[in-house]
Amino acid sequence: MKAVILAFGWIVCASLVWGSGREYRAELGQKAPGWEIGEWVIGEGVDLVDLKGKVVLVRWFTGDHCPYCSATAPALNGLLEAYGERGLEVVGMYHHKSPEPFGVEEVEALVKGYGFTFPVGIDEKWAVLKRWWLFDEARKWTSVSFLLDREGRIAWVHPGGKYEKGDADYIELTETIEGLLDDKEESDL
Repeated sequence: MKAVILAFGWIVCASLVWGSGREYRAELGQKAPGWEIGEWVIGEGVDLVDLKGKVVLVRWFTGDHCPYCSATAPALNGLLEAYGERGLEVVGMYHHKSPEPFGVEEVEALVKGYGFTFPVGIDEKWAVLKRWWLFDEARKWTSVSFLLDREGRIAWVHPGGKYEKGDADYIELTETIEGLLDDKEESDL
């Protein structure tokens, strides 16, 4: 009887924690869910399924008033420049934080100002961000980054804030990227 009560308790707890209407929780080692993005800046957009075989860095950002986003933008550009030819793809996800409405033109200007050359999706109402990250009280940062391996599994998560060339988070990210890229190169030998 204790085992049944304990099992029932686990089911109730699990349904309260994980069953809040979301079918996915992004965690290390799990396959990342896709995204449904209606509007893309730069190019025609990209689907996560089409990136299989690539190492993918996905970064959420907001306006240039965000010091974390502005500080991280050069790192994103530099990582794509350094590792793009070896198989790294960078995908940006814009999420609007200001109470004023925004237009695609403002996002295009922001992306141009940051010097981004990679696809940037507009995450309306933070739908993808909420599905991937903002599903509990512990995850408050919205400038999160996910690094996915060539199979689309989450290999590294930066929980928000900034990373810039030379800091500990940036070093950890580049080491993880290099390891993921080296795995493919070694298997091709």
